[in-house]
Amino acid sequence: MAQRWVNAILLGLLVAFSTVSALYSPSSDVVLLTSSNFKSQVLQSDGIVLVEFYANWCGHCKALVPTWEKVASVLKGVVKVAALDADEHRSLAQEYGIQGFPTIKVFGAGNSPVDYQGPRDVKPIAEFALKQVKVLLKDRLSGKSSTSSKKAKDEEPSLSVELTSSNFDKLVLGSNDLWLVEFFAPWCGHCKKLAPEWKKASKELKGKAQLGHVNCDVEKDLMSRFGVQGFPTVLVFGGDKENPLPYEGARTASAIVNFAIDHIETHVATPEILELTGQDVLEKNCASAAICFVAFLPDILDSKAEGRNRYLSIMHSVAEKFKRSAYSYVWAAAGKQAALEQAVGVGGYGYPALVALNVKKSVYAPMRSAFDIQPIIEFIKDAGRGGKGNVPIQSLPTLEQTQAWDGKDAEIIEEDEFSLEDLMSE
Repeated sequence: MAQRWVNAILLGLLVAFSTVSALYSPSSDVVLLTSSNFKSQVLQSDGIVLVEFYANWCGHCKALVPTWEKVASVLKGVVKVAALDADEHRSLAQEYGIQGFPTIKVFGAGNSPVDYQGPRDVKPIAEFALKQVKVLLKDRLSGKSSTSSKKAKDEEPSLSVELTSSNFDKLVLGSNDLWLVEFFAPWCGHCKKLAPEWKKASKELKGKAQLGHVNCDVEKDLMSRFGVQGFPTVLVFGGDKENPLPYEGARTASAIVNFAIDHIETHVATPEILELTGQDVLEKNCASAAICFVAFLPDILDSKAEGRNRYLSIMHSVAEKFKRSAYSYVWAAAGKQAALEQAVGVGGYGYPALVALNVKKSVYAPMRSAFDIQPIIEFIKDAGRGGKGNVPIQSLPTLEQTQAWDGKDAEIIEEDEFSLEDLMSE
């Protein structure tokens, strides 16, 4: 007898548990969603889909069941009505920002989901769904295809760069650009939610800042190297590439773009002022630059180290001001690159001299004013606007290979003294 009572209680609990575990039966008109079928049933649907995010323990969710069943029956063949157990499929619920139950969202053929905020009765829910259907039909009649545009948008490649242990140092640490790098895991729900925003931000920041991503399931060394402990983690590699800062803003495209634009100026390294010691320096720094500013400084015997460093400091200050422009800056001591001086007309009006050189267009423009910060700034601004009096270069010479300046004053070679009497006697 006792065993029968135990069996009866267990059976009752089993029935009760089965009832609680699913609010909707498989025979219902309500489509039961899971993590495995959500994409095919909702995201890839050609029509409108109503989705209820619910929890089994939620009293309001249980109260909504007959209404939701009726909505599914009324809209059958017109609008798909579905339900997702948000407790069982928490990653999907997190992806769509579900914070309360029940939450009803309307997914429309490629468009972003819309929250339903109206009364939880059959008629207003059905009417709201039909309004979405009308919008979809209007778009199709006018030639717009939400589904095709969504698919086309999904197929557009992201401009975020895939970073690995083999290319990270070269692309990120060796760059003068501002880099925002996302460290993610493929299984992470928050990472999946960030993905479309990251993709959009990468396109909006094209030519302004760089976005990259690291798959931490594969690149565990990079993850460990930068102390990544959670996903997604976004690190900002600015002027000090060895010490990145965490991005703590909102995970939306607009917030990411605004952050990058605000920090571009402060995080971009100032271009170096390089000495023209050979052809390789010219090709590396001037061939691809929009404008290459070439300074010809006095001989070290004339200016000494103090004077030369003063001129280089002026150039550095100017480079700092225009560091977001695609300009490069090089210099040569007077007479060291005589052929280049002749090609750009330097020498006739003394040193120091400055020219704006465009290697691609084979033109140059000389600066005729004093070699000081403000006149150089005005000269660079003018050159950036197209310049005045650009002169074509007939032939850009090959540069001589010279010894780099050691930063010191020149040593004066003392000659042996001799008398006129000694010379005459010889």
